[in-house]
Amino acid sequence: MSSHQDQFDDAMFDYSTGEYAAAISKLQAILAEDPDHFDARLGLAMSHYRLGDYPTAIAEGHRAEKLKPNEQLVHTNLSLFYMKSGDKQTAEKHGLQARIASWKGNMAAPGTEPAPEEDADLRMAQPKAQAFKLPEKFPDMPWKKNTRPGGDQH
Repeated sequence: MSSHQDQFDDAMFDYSTGEYAAAISKLQAILAEDPDHFDARLGLAMSHYRLGDYPTAIAEGHRAEKLKPNEQLVHTNLSLFYMKSGDKQTAEKHGLQARIASWKGNMAAPGTEPAPEEDADLRMAQPKAQAFKLPEKFPDMPWKKNTRPGGDQH
């Protein structure tokens, strides 16, 4: 039924205008009726984050994670929440999970784990991997001209 969509849109409008407390109460109303409303759960986590309530943001983020464990946005947000709350180690773990989720999302065959060598290809596919192939010898090094072997040091 569309009433939840309308409520959700209202809540996100409040969120976008900085009315985080209003957004939270609307999102909580949706979740009271539909605890598995993923977007509302994510919005609730972000609203608490915006208010600086990192422990609640993290708790709601993990509830969203239970609904969609491989959703990139969940891990991106959790990484952010943990970083802000000062837990760099957990933040990095979720940052990695976000990257893995994005790789899985880009895999041709859904549900297949990438083989280690495919993993290496993924890393190679990053832009600018090959851009820094320097020539063996520099024909001209103007910045070297003023340093003579055993030259004058003042």
